[in-house]
Amino acid sequence: MLTYDVVVVGAGNAGMSAACKLAMSGQKTLLIEQHNLPGGCATSFRRGRFEFETSLHELCDYGPASDPGDVRLLLKDYGINVKFLEVPDTFRVISTARSGREIDAAMPVGQKAFIDKMEEYVPGSRASMEDFFTLGDECNAATIYINQSNGSPDSEYMKKHFPNFLRTAAHTTNKVLDALKMPRDAQDILNTYWSYLGVDTERLTFMHYAAMVHKYVTRSAYIPELTSHGLSLAFIDRFQQLGGEVWFNTKVEKVLFENGAVSGVSTTQGDVAAKHVILNCNPHTAYATMLPKEVIPEREIRLANARTHSARAFVLYLGLNKTAEQLGLTDYSIFMPPTMDTAKAYQALSSLETNDYIISLCYNIVNPKASPEGTCMLSFTTFYSDEVWKDISPENYVNTKNQIASRMIDKFERKTGVKLRDYIEEAEVATPWTFARYINTPQGTMYGYETNEWDSMMARLMSLNTDYPIPGLKFAGAHGPRGDGYSSTYICGELIARLTLKDMAEEAK
Repeated sequence: MLTYDVVVVGAGNAGMSAACKLAMSGQKTLLIEQHNLPGGCATSFRRGRFEFETSLHELCDYGPASDPGDVRLLLKDYGINVKFLEVPDTFRVISTARSGREIDAAMPVGQKAFIDKMEEYVPGSRASMEDFFTLGDECNAATIYINQSNGSPDSEYMKKHFPNFLRTAAHTTNKVLDALKMPRDAQDILNTYWSYLGVDTERLTFMHYAAMVHKYVTRSAYIPELTSHGLSLAFIDRFQQLGGEVWFNTKVEKVLFENGAVSGVSTTQGDVAAKHVILNCNPHTAYATMLPKEVIPEREIRLANARTHSARAFVLYLGLNKTAEQLGLTDYSIFMPPTMDTAKAYQALSSLETNDYIISLCYNIVNPKASPEGTCMLSFTTFYSDEVWKDISPENYVNTKNQIASRMIDKFERKTGVKLRDYIEEAEVATPWTFARYINTPQGTMYGYETNEWDSMMARLMSLNTDYPIPGLKFAGAHGPRGDGYSSTYICGELIARLTLKDMAEEAK
């Protein structure tokens, strides 16, 4: 039987990151992936002459070389060199505010420019916006400290250096913005990014949302020139250079145990011995199919069942035979929620009939070479907050997804005045069932579990020392301590690898 120090199951973002960290630290590491390609959702596919980005909208916390974010620093530490392109603006949002006002706001990159533009749209918002970014600075610094402390921060240090973070961290986004006396219309514009975290701002904790928005605005967003698939391949190349081994087209069927502790994995290529296993898969999947029931603590079952599966994505990919300039497209990302009341918008995601949320992206705005000359590519994304696709029969599946795709195009054309239908050369649709099939997650969720009030990023980070009670086994991914998103999962993988290395060091004493 082959023996490794650590087996990482699943070559998604967190799995690849964890594997690189372990290999860099001198551990004999095996990365196992059931697909024939790495990345999970971090990949691409071809239709005709177009190569479509599967899921990455924009990478948060990469940052410029002069002000590097955690992801840039992580890639540098791993020795991964990939060309990134900067997104020129934050977002454009077209919707109806809670005040009833119709808003069409295009927000720039850069803290000062963002605040100035918000003051233009909502006079009197400047002071509260400045307070928001000051508090965002502290939230980011506190999150970095907690992450580096492996979930065991010094309370006195926290009180001294992050007092405002402690005052606001557990409160919801809307509650803190109200306390900052931010005008409602300014709040509505600022809250545009809520769907990137899958939880409305009535329930999403302020520290989580503020940290994300602060990074997008102050450091801009970036995308890899060769799509997220190119980035995933770079991770695998580097992992192998570091001495790691990868098995593709291999499924891990069981985690093996001896005397209650991990002893290896059983795969479609045979059994492998290892005292440590990191699962880059959803705990629901692992507990139901991969682990013997007797090793799973009752608390873990209760915790998994108490959690809510987060956003399930529906994406329409379009390849058009006109350039963005010819079509009149000037914005990289346009958010078009049915309302800027995030709680109502979230509720609307629970039904095929009421879901009217769209995020559009034109990749050519950032990367003119993203598609063949004389063309451009768009994607339209929406999310579902419930398992609504389970009631669609196989006979109605194709018709249903095409109807939703058609509604998306209609809304985009109506809201922006940009005509698309006559120029569509390629079209593809991915539903929650598509993602469930390719990444093997419950209900097709890409976001793991909702990071709501009781299960927030803060709560998860502070529980790191109790959330992995099965000896030798840890989980990494969107369901993990940092929640969803590309940046979060890369950093999560590194964090879980560090915790594993800590366990290994203690065992060696």
